Amino acid sequence: MNHQRLHIIIASALGVGYIPKGSGTFGAILACLGIIGLNALFPIDTIRYQAVLVGLTIIFLFIGRKASEITEQIWGEDSSKIVIDEVVGQWLSLCLIPFSWVNLVLGLILFRIYDIFKPFNIRSFEKYEKGWGVMLDDVAAGIWANLTLQVLLLLINFYV
Repeated sequence: MNHQRLHIIIASALGVGYIPKGSGTFGAILACLGIIGLNALFPIDTIRYQAVLVGLTIIFLFIGRKASEITEQIWGEDSSKIVIDEVVGQWLSLCLIPFSWVNLVLGLILFRIYDIFKPFNIRSFEKYEKGWGVMLDDVAAGIWANLTLQVLLLLINFYV
């Protein structure tokens, strides 16, 4: 397999980016499937589950940055085929959040809202070059989704 093909596979998140409509949402759903698999590996070992999730998120941020840089030269700037950024952003939205089906769905919804509407100047991260712009706006969306979910969980625990 040549170098360029590997970057295409990574950037498109195993081909999910080729889905013609909603590829970003499908990339985030793929990330959720990864979370489900990770939870199946560590169902009661929360510390190991969280450590692996944080580690994978960081590793794929850098791998995704390079793959995005290469594939932008092929597909154009921030192509909808590049969905590794949604995978990383979705994982980030669920880092340090206890696994539950409700949290998974809330994290997905919140991440997609922040990713699509880009409030709080999230769009400003798109200006960075060499694949960073592709990745960092989704990192920002993931952080905002995570913070929102953390606050929701605190409020629910406080009032219940």
